[in-house]
Amino acid sequence: MRGLFWPLSLLLLSLQPWEIQLQSAGPRCYTGPLDLVFVIDSSRSVRPFEFETMRQFLVGLLRSLDVGLNATRVGVIQYSSQVQSVFPLGAFSRREDMERAISAVVPLAQGTMTGLAIQYAMNVAFSEAEGARPPEERVPRVLVIVTDGRPQDRVAEVAAQARARGIEIYAVGVQRADVGSLRAMASPPLDQHVFLVESFDLIQEFGLQFQGRLCGKDLCAEWGHGCQHQCVNAPGTFYCTCNSGYKLAPDNKNCLAMDLCAEGTHGCEHLCVNSLDSYFCRCRAGFALQQDQKSCRAIDYCSFGNHSCQHECVNTLEGPQCICREGHDLLPDGRSCRVRDFCNGVDHGCEFQCVSEGLSFRCLCPEGRRLQADGKSCDRCREGHVDLVLLVDGSKSVRPQNFELVKRFVNQIVDFLDVSPEGTRIGLVQFSSRVRTEFPLGRYGTAAEVKQAVLAVEYMERGTMTGLALRHMVEHSFSEAQGARPRDLNVPRVGLVFTDGRSQDDISVWAARAKEEGIVMYAVGVGKAVEEELREIASEPSELHVSYAPDFSTMTHLLENLKGSICPVLLAEEGISAGTELRSPCECESLVEFQGRTLGALESLTRNLAQLTERLEELENQLTSRK
Repeated sequence: MRGLFWPLSLLLLSLQPWEIQLQSAGPRCYTGPLDLVFVIDSSRSVRPFEFETMRQFLVGLLRSLDVGLNATRVGVIQYSSQVQSVFPLGAFSRREDMERAISAVVPLAQGTMTGLAIQYAMNVAFSEAEGARPPEERVPRVLVIVTDGRPQDRVAEVAAQARARGIEIYAVGVQRADVGSLRAMASPPLDQHVFLVESFDLIQEFGLQFQGRLCGKDLCAEWGHGCQHQCVNAPGTFYCTCNSGYKLAPDNKNCLAMDLCAEGTHGCEHLCVNSLDSYFCRCRAGFALQQDQKSCRAIDYCSFGNHSCQHECVNTLEGPQCICREGHDLLPDGRSCRVRDFCNGVDHGCEFQCVSEGLSFRCLCPEGRRLQADGKSCDRCREGHVDLVLLVDGSKSVRPQNFELVKRFVNQIVDFLDVSPEGTRIGLVQFSSRVRTEFPLGRYGTAAEVKQAVLAVEYMERGTMTGLALRHMVEHSFSEAQGARPRDLNVPRVGLVFTDGRSQDDISVWAARAKEEGIVMYAVGVGKAVEEELREIASEPSELHVSYAPDFSTMTHLLENLKGSICPVLLAEEGISAGTELRSPCECESLVEFQGRTLGALESLTRNLAQLTERLEELENQLTSRK
């Protein structure tokens, strides 16, 4: 901070013209590229002769600078209650034009809105539109504020914003200037950016010191030079250099390692790596450097003898890897092997059951159904004729989204039956607190029609009157009026009850009555279904006629159980019904079929025995190796 009193020599110096004093300080200052804006206080407190002194100070300072579009660009702003641009940074490249514009300035003679002037300088004067150079050129931006009073607006916040944008601020106070405001505006360090003089007559002292600051700047220390390694000062500028082993990049700031490997004389078989003023050779993963420090050889990890592979060891770039012989799978420990379960290891596509056999697998169908030509799917129960009535629980505990799952499950049952007027007939009854026939046995003659009707069924809600539903099935659903075939045709009658909870009425009487009427009963329970009720509804043995799933999303697994149970029943109970042709067991086709099945079973047993023997040998080998 400068004091308020100056030595006699300075007072004597003030008697000389401003231009002579500034020029006598030395030769013209070549600062390098610089954007310099002066903000001059022309409020009413600045008297005319004082403003004239400030005008001469500016002219003298300009004559000490290297002015030009590629050197120092200068802009001048005056302010009072408003801000006026005298000339912007890009207006003039000649000093004479700047002096002429400064000489023509007329003071505004109003208030002192210093904050408004800083705002204008930051947003307008230092914009590219006004002639400031782009930020990427990193040209220093310097703002010089000259004022003689206390600001009538706030300056601290807007000055901080300007400094944050990289503008270096000098605050020069004359006579009545407020020291606190000067410190709030100026850049750090404050003792180099805040100047206070007693009168306009002494303002040239700031000019001399400001000229010394510009000409004597350590640009490497004070500006963001951007040099990656080293910055070197030069008159009015700086330049970058690099450390040993590096060279300057095309941007003249970053450094690049000298690429000795790129010269092509290194002789490395795999990789060449640059180091400081030298290089060394390196091998790719899985290879080791030879004694000549240039050539590489593959590492034989398996020869180390510590791989512990049960079957075979194979070298890879990452190290030893164990593999198993054909028909075996590697265990999670990465070393042991076991016989492959082809049913679990591949998408076998078997509709009912998959059985692993040696290095392959085969598909099986439930009793009463035959394997199709594709070797995976099973035929439908086409040999069976049956009248099937489905009793579906539509109580409120089922809920709408689960009722949709039930309908989908019913249609999956329809898919494996041969639906036709002469084959399987299907009826559907929904029950809750009441009973409703959705469609009787004789209404639909194709599976497609039945499935479409099932999807159209609307959810009833309310209670669970399972006993009432059983009574309705016995008294109405299997009547000839509802589409059931006459009893003398010996067409099996099957009832399937689907429920998710305890019945609210008695079921024992009509469950027993259904079986007395010769109806084969199946019971499917989900969630909170009561096992005792399911067993009472179902025919014997209950293990074949009762199915259960813990929730609606997992009930699809019951489908295979029902396929395996209903198809054999259809075949076994149909007897000599219409359209069934009985074959003598002594006929040629029957003998050939029996012989084929027997040979197939013996072949399967032989393969299973071979697999078991192989597994026992492996276990014995493992026990021996552990000992």
